[in-house]
Amino acid sequence: MLSLLLLLYWTFTKIGLFTLGGGYAMIPLMEAEIINRYGWLTAPEFLDILAIAEMTPGPVAINTASFVGFRVAGIAGSALATLGVVTPSLVILLLLGRFLQQLIRNPHATLFLKGLHPAVIALICLAVFSLGQEALTDLTTALIAAVFLAVNLMRKLSPFLIIGLGALLGLLFFPY
Repeated sequence: MLSLLLLLYWTFTKIGLFTLGGGYAMIPLMEAEIINRYGWLTAPEFLDILAIAEMTPGPVAINTASFVGFRVAGIAGSALATLGVVTPSLVILLLLGRFLQQLIRNPHATLFLKGLHPAVIALICLAVFSLGQEALTDLTTALIAAVFLAVNLMRKLSPFLIIGLGALLGLLFFPY
């Protein structure tokens, strides 16, 4: 059990360390580690956890780490996965905190961040494509997603409204 807990911590530390751009940019790396490398979850289980992580308050990366850790190794797993995903950011912020103002004004840092923006967008698109293949399994789910996307592109909807309506449509169209 101890080796599993250490592996959870190390896995989520790597995810937190090697992913810039926040929770959504972490999804491809989480998918690669959690589903493909260790087989801790299936793709549908991972999608369910992502949906729950999105609905609950807090950053999606921390929520996902908490839920995955709990699913894999209970409360201790949840605590260590969560600690793992935040450790790199905490350490980097503590080390760079005194130099942050100088770093922000540095033209090389600005160019570095400008180069990161398209990479982060690419990672988010990869996550959408990869998880979309798992989630859009039939015409009904594809139509619901298309309608939400079209309406949201025309008129920005609240994420709470989209989640609530999605849950309601799930109950209506996918009864037991």
